Amino acid sequence: MIKIGITGSLASGKSTASKILSYKRGPLFSADKAVRDIYNNSRFRSLISKKFNITNNAQLKKSLKKKILEKKENITKLERLIHPLVRKRMKVFTFRNKNKKLLFYEIPLLIESKLIKYFNVIIFIKANKKLRLKRFKLKKGSEKLFTMLNNKQMKDNKKTIFCDYVVVNEKNLNILKKNLSSIIKNYV
Repeated sequence: MIKIGITGSLASGKSTASKILSYKRGPLFSADKAVRDIYNNSRFRSLISKKFNITNNAQLKKSLKKKILEKKENITKLERLIHPLVRKRMKVFTFRNKNKKLLFYEIPLLIESKLIKYFNVIIFIKANKKLRLKRFKLKKGSEKLFTMLNNKQMKDNKKTIFCDYVVVNEKNLNILKKNLSSIIKNYV
């Protein structure tokens, strides 16, 4: 089994790259999807409401974003709750797919979370900050939240040291596919 980690900075195109890489090649674990699933758990939602003193559970994510923007320490507090749950789901995914040749993992904070040792190959998806901000805003994100989350991440030049491949994603989808196929052909 070859475990391929896909990472990159905020709004760099990790999800798109992960889907391209894994398509018809192996199962894909998405940390972002795991987080969305965790938020759908009523016990987790209740825990978050208590920890962050949120009264409107129907607008939990919106209220949580507001709390994070008010006090940046809240993001660390939230990560301490979510990251262990995501890691647990990642381990279950790996165990369930242990007989597959290739496993793909899309993990935004792979390097920051010190998960490097779990992967045979790490691919870094890179794009300039201006383009990433534009992409983030297209998904209804605010510039203030982008800046806060982006500043929390390690700088690209430091992250790329830990990666086997760096793919620049600043052009179009066809170029991204071509660059990714030149990497994945080494493993299929």
